[in-house]
Amino acid sequence: MFHKVKSVEPLDNFILLITFENGVKKNYDLKPLFSKYEVFNLLANSPNIFKNVKVDIGGYGISWNSDIDLSCNELWDNGISL
Repeated sequence: MFHKVKSVEPLDNFILLITFENGVKKNYDLKPLFSKYEVFNLLANSPNIFKNVKVDIGGYGISWNSDIDLSCNELWDNGISL
């Protein structure tokens, strides 16, 4: 089952506020990804790029560019419910 993303808002300290189509809101902390996946270091070193996050067409994830993205299931499974 997919939990489609309705909106994403970048917050301080590399936290994302994710609102899903079912109305659930979760915070997702990107910092653990910086040490796991080298591609995310671009976001750690460029806060302006981090702020340019957008919801992918159809709500199946979010992305910053063609190389850096996260699926809706990752955000749902590992986000912290508000």
